[in-house]
Amino acid sequence: MKLYEFEGRELFRRYGIPVTEYGVAGSVEEVRRLAEEFGGRVVVKAQVLVAGRGKAGGVRVAENPAQAAELAAEMLGSSIKGERVQSVIVTPFTEIARELYLGFIVDRARRRPVMIASGEGGVDIEALAKTSPGNVLKLDVDPLTGLRDYQVRRAVGFMRLRDKAAEEAVKTLKSLYRLFTEMDCELAEINPLALTPEQRLVALDSKIILDDNALFRHREFTRPSSGSGLEEEARRLGFSAVELDGDIGIIGNGAGLTMATMDMVKLKGGSPANFLDVGGGAAEEVVDKAARLLLTHPRVKVLFVNILGGITRCDEVARGLVSAYKAVGHGKRVVVRLMGTNEEEGKKILRENGLLPYDSMEEAAEVAAGLAR
Repeated sequence: MKLYEFEGRELFRRYGIPVTEYGVAGSVEEVRRLAEEFGGRVVVKAQVLVAGRGKAGGVRVAENPAQAAELAAEMLGSSIKGERVQSVIVTPFTEIARELYLGFIVDRARRRPVMIASGEGGVDIEALAKTSPGNVLKLDVDPLTGLRDYQVRRAVGFMRLRDKAAEEAVKTLKSLYRLFTEMDCELAEINPLALTPEQRLVALDSKIILDDNALFRHREFTRPSSGSGLEEEARRLGFSAVELDGDIGIIGNGAGLTMATMDMVKLKGGSPANFLDVGGGAAEEVVDKAARLLLTHPRVKVLFVNILGGITRCDEVARGLVSAYKAVGHGKRVVVRLMGTNEEEGKKILRENGLLPYDSMEEAAEVAAGLAR
């Protein structure tokens, strides 16, 4: 479960991680009032569960309460990467001497937590990890012994912190790891962790993902609005879905095939918008619902359906796709790869309704990526 920034900030406060003052607002007038309370420059931040909101205009600086209200009027009710903005955070503007990054993530390949630290935080941290991996420190944490002092000291030194800032960083790192473990997180991230001109550290953003399997221990976060719109609707319809940042909708039957489809799309230069598994034995009605869900998503340009029919019948898949496409697919492109039970009948149904099936997943992924571009 992804948490909103304001929920992550509350957890930071609970665990003693320094954060700026803030207020959550759902209306323009509330934003104006909060900006007046804080005085001076403030930052207005859209509360959405997708990455990259800053580059999408979801984080703006206001010089006064009137401008803060104007920015809130633009944000509230708008859509950022397909997600509607229903609330914003207002927080005082913080002067930054340097942006840092701290985070813990579960590495399933290593079967343990990994601490990630960098002396260069901000919106381009992912690009930095690819282009300059030497500027990002990754340390495995033994889940039996926990975070060790020597690992903390190494991270603080790596981030080039000294004196008072180093002392604060030690406390922040230990607190963040305690939050990570006690709250059953898959990810706990501070980006940026700001170093102020006064050499103080303060968390300016939070990104927290809780393990869904542990939510029974964290009832405060079991709310209907916990996931993205697509994920919540998929869950209601009985699908397993995860929303991503791309523009190619993905439907597969079986988790392994669906993930392989996403990998192939990425390999061909495309960007998956989601993971959606309709499961084995998916009937016409199930495929219809899944296809409608993605064809109506504002960010999905192309729908790529990859089905290997064993229990699942290709003719039923084809009928479900055709039904959804005729109802809501206008202006969207659909790429289909069908193979298995009643394959020829399914392909015939698709061709008769203007949808061209492909035999190869690789070819279909290349076509989908090309159409999205």
